[in-house]
Amino acid sequence: MAPYKSRSPAASIFKHDAELDASVGKDGIDYTRVNLLRNTSVAKLYEDALRYEPGTFISSAGALVTSSGKKTGRSPKDKRIVDEESTTEDIWWGPVNTKLSEHAFLINHERAVDYLNTRERLYVFDGFAGWDPKYRLKIRVVCARAYHSLFMHNMLIRPTEEELKNYGEPDFTILNAGAFPANRYTTGMTSTTSVSINFKLRQMVILGTEYAGEMKKGVFTIMHYLMPKAGVLSLHSSANQGPDGDTSLFFGLSGTGKTTLSADPARALIGDDEHVWTDTGVFNIEGGCYAKCIDLSAEKEPEIFGAIRFGSVLENVVFDDDTRLVDYSDKSLTENTRCAYPIEYIPNALLPCIGNHPKNIIMLTCDAFGVLPPVSKLTSAQAMYHFISGYTAKIAGTEEGVTEPEATFSACFGQPFLVLHPTQYATMLAQKMHDHTADAWLINTGWNGGVYGTGKRIALKYSRAIIDAIHSGELKNAEYETYPIFGLEIPKAVTGVPAEVLNPAVAWQGTKEDYNSTVTKLANLFNENFAKYADQATEDVIAVGPKL
Repeated sequence: MAPYKSRSPAASIFKHDAELDASVGKDGIDYTRVNLLRNTSVAKLYEDALRYEPGTFISSAGALVTSSGKKTGRSPKDKRIVDEESTTEDIWWGPVNTKLSEHAFLINHERAVDYLNTRERLYVFDGFAGWDPKYRLKIRVVCARAYHSLFMHNMLIRPTEEELKNYGEPDFTILNAGAFPANRYTTGMTSTTSVSINFKLRQMVILGTEYAGEMKKGVFTIMHYLMPKAGVLSLHSSANQGPDGDTSLFFGLSGTGKTTLSADPARALIGDDEHVWTDTGVFNIEGGCYAKCIDLSAEKEPEIFGAIRFGSVLENVVFDDDTRLVDYSDKSLTENTRCAYPIEYIPNALLPCIGNHPKNIIMLTCDAFGVLPPVSKLTSAQAMYHFISGYTAKIAGTEEGVTEPEATFSACFGQPFLVLHPTQYATMLAQKMHDHTADAWLINTGWNGGVYGTGKRIALKYSRAIIDAIHSGELKNAEYETYPIFGLEIPKAVTGVPAEVLNPAVAWQGTKEDYNSTVTKLANLFNENFAKYADQATEDVIAVGPKL
């Protein structure tokens, strides 16, 4: 679609409800002063990024190489949700969801609008969140960088010409003024970065960070509130489907293997990060994938490597000045190098991205202590315990200031994005698993043979072999032994995985005393963490925790 320029606010494609008009005045954007580029072609966005945005290049594979500036990861401490009467009783307030007053939001909103109104050009992308038409949301992104527009072009579901023509008003609008700082003296601000969501006004405002992942996870946070309110379960998971229509869900935080392990050439990819489980099956929230690129190779991850081509966005990578070949092993800018690409760039993507009810629930963890088994079969109660616990390690680069793995507990394997209390999501998941007789597994893609720094990261080929054994039915009928203290059932053999790797006690390369003390330390961390949820958990779930 060719760029156009609005002649007057009345002629603009943007219309707003009376409440919003009264509070901020037609979204605050003066469409008579800017060149408005709506759902611009990929080629045009490339041209603008190269022309107007320093630090932008084209890689040898044809991807747009760009920089997100000072911020190369999310800023969770700067996320705010507006405290207002229509949602305040629903939201899980605390360290994840910090309150922001309506007045402070309007100050940030006006600051963003003032910045955007001074740009020579604005990019608007109108897309969808959610492949199921019954539940999808219309998301509008207004930004000043071609990079951000192309990123959301890839990550949202792209409308057809007819859908764009009849798009109407958005359900939610993101105003990205990330190149302009928040005022640190505004009530509720703790830095010059602010990522704030207002469910009443259906708006999100970004200041002080140009990291595009804030928009992606902002949309997920929005869906994480609205979908359960609509009676369906939003999940931080990837999903794929086998030739026989069997669907698997993969839970896990960034860096645990969701994107990598769900990109399986033998199975159709439904999505790599965000899904919703409804009464008819599962659907992907997104229209693309956002893959970590550190140490990426064609040998280890051929589907992802092949998706990096014209139309993809490579963030914060280092490349050869002459050949433009990217060095995916270079961590000098950040360990959180990323690529955003449309999901159809994966050859075996399932389109539309809607699958059947899951048969396997795979919970991925990155154990930095090296004492959780590479695979365990979970009972229903254990599945709920580990879902609520969400144990993993923060991986270097996914958040600002994290340079090496740190043990952490992230409820529902996605605590930074939860809006409701964790037990609300867990209760819905338990019911879904019961209704559809899904098997549950805990997969450790972290360390084996010792703690981080001593042991080794479990080889990707072993994790893939374990996943294959789950899908083939091999592990459903395997012989198991009980792993002490944690009470986990671990298989005695898995095709393609050395037997000594399967049992952490056998794989441990240090002393027995060190091993025992490490197991005890992690068990205590589990118990201390779960105490926060014990008052709302059932007795059978509490009973499956580690026993010392």
